[in-house]
Amino acid sequence: VDIEGRLLQPMVNGNPTDWEQAIPEVANQLQSIIDRHGPKSVALYVSAQLLSEDYYVANKLVKGGFGTANIDTNSRLCMSSAVAGHKRAFGSDTVPGNYEDFEQADLVILTGSNTAWCHPVLYQRIKAAKRNRPGMRVVVIDPRRTATCEIADLHLPIRNGSDAWLFNHILCVLHAQQVFDFEFIQSHTEGFDQTLQNALQIAQVEEQVSRHCGLKLDDLRTLAEWFVSTEKTVTLFSQGINQSSSGTDKINAILNCHLATGRIGRAGMGPFSMTGQPNAMGGREIGALCNQLAAHMDFDRQDVDRVQRFWDSPRIADEPGIMATDLFQAIEQGEIKALWILATNPVVSLPDSDQVKRALEAAELVIVSDCVQQNDTLKYADILLPAITWGEKSGTVTNSERCISRQRGFLDSPGVARPDWWILSQVAQNLGYSGFEYDHPHQIYCEMAALSGFENNGKRDFDISATANINAKEYDQLQPFYWPRTERNPAADKRRFFADGHFYTPSNKARFLPISPREPESSTSHEYPLVLNTGRIRDQWHTMTRSGKSAKLMRHILEPYVEMHPQDIEKFGLQNTSLVRVESVYGKVLVRLRNSQEQKPGNLFIPIHWNDQFSAKAGVCSLIAAHTDPVSGQPEYKYTAAKVSAYSANWFGFVLSRKPLPLKTDYWSLIKRDEYWQYEMAGQEPLHQVAEELHKQLIPDTAGECDTIRYQDSGTGAQRLACLIDNRLQACMILSPDNDLPDRAWINQLFNQPEIDKSERISILSGIPPIEFDSGPVVCSCFNVGQNRIEECIHAGALSPEKVGEMCEAGTNCGSCLPEIQKLIETINPA
Repeated sequence: VDIEGRLLQPMVNGNPTDWEQAIPEVANQLQSIIDRHGPKSVALYVSAQLLSEDYYVANKLVKGGFGTANIDTNSRLCMSSAVAGHKRAFGSDTVPGNYEDFEQADLVILTGSNTAWCHPVLYQRIKAAKRNRPGMRVVVIDPRRTATCEIADLHLPIRNGSDAWLFNHILCVLHAQQVFDFEFIQSHTEGFDQTLQNALQIAQVEEQVSRHCGLKLDDLRTLAEWFVSTEKTVTLFSQGINQSSSGTDKINAILNCHLATGRIGRAGMGPFSMTGQPNAMGGREIGALCNQLAAHMDFDRQDVDRVQRFWDSPRIADEPGIMATDLFQAIEQGEIKALWILATNPVVSLPDSDQVKRALEAAELVIVSDCVQQNDTLKYADILLPAITWGEKSGTVTNSERCISRQRGFLDSPGVARPDWWILSQVAQNLGYSGFEYDHPHQIYCEMAALSGFENNGKRDFDISATANINAKEYDQLQPFYWPRTERNPAADKRRFFADGHFYTPSNKARFLPISPREPESSTSHEYPLVLNTGRIRDQWHTMTRSGKSAKLMRHILEPYVEMHPQDIEKFGLQNTSLVRVESVYGKVLVRLRNSQEQKPGNLFIPIHWNDQFSAKAGVCSLIAAHTDPVSGQPEYKYTAAKVSAYSANWFGFVLSRKPLPLKTDYWSLIKRDEYWQYEMAGQEPLHQVAEELHKQLIPDTAGECDTIRYQDSGTGAQRLACLIDNRLQACMILSPDNDLPDRAWINQLFNQPEIDKSERISILSGIPPIEFDSGPVVCSCFNVGQNRIEECIHAGALSPEKVGEMCEAGTNCGSCLPEIQKLIETINPA
């Protein structure tokens, strides 16, 4: 919400300019490339950080202006398998249920989702429902034992990539127990017999499935028995299912089980896809994926004609465009000459990130619309366009349960930053395209609402045409509603789909899909014997462009890391907390090693967030191949063959400084504090050489005003330095030839003091912290409560997270640290 680091004016070839110059420059360069190479030589790569109105104008510009479908969204990386699975089974990208179903279900299956960290509000709803209804069961299917397992009655640590085996087996058990809803199957579905026979041939024998999935036979039986006996079952799936080279098949294996039992579209039951970004659903509705048109229409002849007539466009894309991962390969090969990136950071988030960098370097024109001055992608841009960000935007978003909400800005736009829809429509007008004369997001909303109902007559699921004629005041006051909301039924919110057995296929029947499990594209070997999994951590978001600015959010996990089972740590001769290289055939990273019993032996986990702004070499996507699902085009982030080796450093250290530093050593990780920066570092250079270089960087230009104290151990070579102005700490450096470094918490505390005394100076030089500063690692970021303080509360009798919260506030705000508090309670007081 502040403007530190914000992009405040347009930049062309590194030179600041204004909109009067920037808009024609963008239009002229795009037109020149289209004239020379045709419309398919340009592309947009957009993001679910956009509001639906932004999304709509971007989609219309590319498909109805340029006349190409070369626009794709970063939802390709997280939700496209869900889209494809829904469309194959339902004929439409429809989420059947809603959030209330989580609370009404008797069995909630969470598969491929660390819900406690990635969807903490929904997780707390499920946890509260389970507390209120003790008979409710929760199953977590995940290779890792995550924080979500706090409420699990059963955790299945499934082998990465084997989910289709598991759900095929459940279908077989449903058959053996005769739990199918034959009336529903016969009246409202097709393809059942072939699907069942396929499953019986593959996954009927539970011992085989147990081996394929890496599960205990008793756990497999328990899940199957619970699914068979529990009508009110909800299966929630997220990135652990989607992000796979067979993600669409895994989703259809789940849908098959719900269709076979008729457990869909009714209270407390159904499959549920949880999205990973704030407006992933909105982007799907307006057709921002390259293989869709707007308003849930596709590239069949009738839909193409319909959208073209509605837009009154002289040309329109009539075939799918290039998907995200293929898009950057097409750029490197010269097929795509110009790329416009909006609100996303593909250099960090796309697989094979080194290839993405090569593509951007090769492009003739790279335009980036963003809210920040610097991220890993912006350095490749020829033109930068300042966009407003979340708290400044006005428009609509759609969440995972099809609920459309009005987003209202609460901050003024800084500098000359503008909404993305405004920037796009201004470029469109400069290109001479009609239909882009928008002055307010209300106009865009009404147009996309009208398109949703245009020649619909109930043939398409997405229809909000009842709101197409609202005025600007009504738009501003729009209350959240569930689609569809049609002209024929303007008052009703349809909370669930498909209970009536009506689907959107040509036959109006749901399709069963025979699913034959496939192994991941990557495979382990003697050289790369480990399986790398990736995902989110609790307090960071995507590539840290914004969440990395928050000192609070940086408190929980300070450094990029790899989790590894202790058995593997011993096997490969590594040491916990040491630095290690993790390598695949595509690249390598240097991260901190974490001993984790929650990992399966043979598996690794690295978070997705760190980038070149916050670390030296920790971008995990440099390790990941661009292997994609053949149906959805979604990359496989959950299975990469990898190896781990020790990193031999000559020195270790950390620096705290009130100014950022340009570090070039092998390992560094930046942590934002309230009024200063903290760097964790290590390298192979001579220690004394590093110390001298840091001394030059840390002592400010006003060196005469700076009181510098420094100590060098003549025996070990360890060095410690502090710089003070008026007795206030400005910088501190502690370097050592080994990794035995003092706790940072006490020096952090000194930085927050207006001045330090003589004894505290001596403490810095000796590297020995006062014991009272040892609060332990932060558990609760909201209130900065460390582990030691929470353990004190537990020893004092706080034997529930609620009691801990009463004593020290930990866990009483967002709640995402509650699983960790509960784990501490169980460790200290197992009874």
